[in-house]
Amino acid sequence: MSRTTRTVLPPRVFALADDLSGAAEVAAALGLRGRILLGPATAPPRDGESVVLDLDTRQLPPADAASAVRAALAYADGGVVLKKIDSLLRGNLAAEAVAYATGARGVVIAPALPVAGRTVREGVVNLHGTALHTTDAWRAEPGAAPVSVGAALGGVPTRVVPLATVRAPEPALHDRLRAVVAEGYHPVCDAETDADLDAIAEAALRLGPGIRLMGTGGLAAALGRRLAQVDQASGSEVGAGLPGGDADRSTQADRHHPTGTETPGPARADDVSPAPDGIPSRPLLVVVGTAEPTAVAQIAQLVAAGARHVPLPAHTLTDRSTRPTLDIRTGVGRAPHGVTVVSIDGTQAVDPGAARGLAVGLAHAVAEAAHESDLVLTGGETARRVLDALAIRELLPLDQIHHGAVRSRTPDGRRVVTRPGSYGDTDSLLRIARALRPVLAPHPGLAPPFGQPAAPPVQPAPLGEPT
Repeated sequence: MSRTTRTVLPPRVFALADDLSGAAEVAAALGLRGRILLGPATAPPRDGESVVLDLDTRQLPPADAASAVRAALAYADGGVVLKKIDSLLRGNLAAEAVAYATGARGVVIAPALPVAGRTVREGVVNLHGTALHTTDAWRAEPGAAPVSVGAALGGVPTRVVPLATVRAPEPALHDRLRAVVAEGYHPVCDAETDADLDAIAEAALRLGPGIRLMGTGGLAAALGRRLAQVDQASGSEVGAGLPGGDADRSTQADRHHPTGTETPGPARADDVSPAPDGIPSRPLLVVVGTAEPTAVAQIAQLVAAGARHVPLPAHTLTDRSTRPTLDIRTGVGRAPHGVTVVSIDGTQAVDPGAARGLAVGLAHAVAEAAHESDLVLTGGETARRVLDALAIRELLPLDQIHHGAVRSRTPDGRRVVTRPGSYGDTDSLLRIARALRPVLAPHPGLAPPFGQPAAPPVQPAPLGEPT
């Protein structure tokens, strides 16, 4: 019997994430009609719907993060339940995992994210083939990276399910997951490819009621692919919304369509409100709140294409008395080329523990300009603080411009792109900007406009927040 015919799926998905960029990534990957909530849940998902709740717990004390997970689970009403975790095991993972496992028959854990080079072998996360705890991926974190997934989960009892079992002919994986759960443990599954995650999602769903899922956007994409198979087999509306619900497929397509305009989904890259002169009616504000080294090159490509770059000194963001207010308008009512990129001047060291304070200060600085703009927000903490400043409590996910760069619509019709800080090649911001503003074209060697000195963008300050 085929996998398509023997798995019975609940018609709704309730997912939890600890930051906004991760929530958006999951919503795009799932492929159901869905909503991203920036605040407490008030009702479980409806049939055929996904609700992804940004718990906003990445920077909270562990006890508060655990309480938020427990409160949210009250709305997990009979559908698939998924906890999105950071692919590099950051955040309040141990505390949240304990809360999430409480009351579940078992939690199937699969932290791999193959599209980003993040795999799991023998229960250890590897980054492009190197064990996570031996890399500098935690350079902006206050402690050391955990040596294994089990170590990161703290008090949650786990057993590793090796890659050989994941790839064994059926029903070996299903039987192993069932046995581990029956023994009172939660299975941590090795995975190196999307096919591995597909097998894990399928086997986990077959375990039946009381089983919860925990993983990255890779596991969410596998679940989305599974839902799409059911949609195709049944002819139902499950999986409507983002075609196929396949984040990784859009990533592959983007390699052949660098502007991102061919990404599947209900929105198109030119889906903006033009002014009578053909120029989009809203400016585009790009807010970079990430410590990743690639951010410097990403900003440089935007500047070369005609964007205005405004680096803000970190000390002015944490001192309420000196916080700046950004004005991206000109005398004619529109910033030149309509694109402004804002980052934190990181020429001086910034304490990683100041992440939330810096994000709040950055959001305050851009809030006035953001009220009238379409937005590109990198880093989950920055994205959430900016949208909080604008009192935006819900997003409708539309599509992905590239993996993790999720385009959504606000209730008032603006476009918001969120992206984890650690995602994207050096052309990531340019691709996103061109998807929102197709008239923007790269001009290699173009001198920075608007009277800026011909110098590379300053190093963004570390916020320790990329997902």
